[in-house]
Amino acid sequence: MNVGLFIPCYVDQFYPKVGIATLRLLESLGVNVIFPMEQTCCGQPMANSGFQSLSVGCDRNFIRNFANCDVVVGPSGSCVLHLKDHLHSDENPAEATRLRNNVYELCEFLTDVLKVSELPKARFPHRVGLHTSCHGQRGLHLSSMSELMAPKFSKPETLLRMVDGLDLIQLSQPDECCGFGGTFCVFEEAVSSKMGKDRVADHLRHGAEVITGGDMSCLMQLEGVLRRQKAPVRVMHIAEILTAEN
Repeated sequence: MNVGLFIPCYVDQFYPKVGIATLRLLESLGVNVIFPMEQTCCGQPMANSGFQSLSVGCDRNFIRNFANCDVVVGPSGSCVLHLKDHLHSDENPAEATRLRNNVYELCEFLTDVLKVSELPKARFPHRVGLHTSCHGQRGLHLSSMSELMAPKFSKPETLLRMVDGLDLIQLSQPDECCGFGGTFCVFEEAVSSKMGKDRVADHLRHGAEVITGGDMSCLMQLEGVLRRQKAPVRVMHIAEILTAEN
């Protein structure tokens, strides 16, 4: 199948290494990857701010760029969830529906579609804290929710446990929000900052050397806190760890 690689605009601009790592990971698993060069924002910032009508151009561009792809994969749970829930077209509703039903977050694609059971080349001998993003957990169901009396699971954790040498730490609040929330961190700066500090403190308290996750937006929030605190901890997208060989 032809897999379209969707790289969110903020990843492309601020964290291009994440896009490269995602491409390397997919190709190492034998996936035929197509990267449409004219792709851009999914439209989530406008929609989340109450201006979904302004995202029509983004929808149109996304559909045009990924029309020849069987599935679309992106390294961002929040952007993928937006597409799954809101991609729309009055001009081509059938294609919009097809793409909505065939867009996957990276971890979801690896575990549910490719059925990855091992990553023999991956090695990362560090203590790692996994940040569970709200969109991925509660919207895409990438992991169980701690407030529910239900079997525990985590697709990102399953993948991380395939990495040789990786020590996955256990957090006190494994699914607490980081406080980013897109425009929330702008309009509610004080609350957002406090939430970010609480999240970072949990990782530091348990000795994390690296904080990882499937959403660079959340990791960007945590990275900002870490830098201001001058903490000796770095953030890495899960794709970067799954392709690490050191």
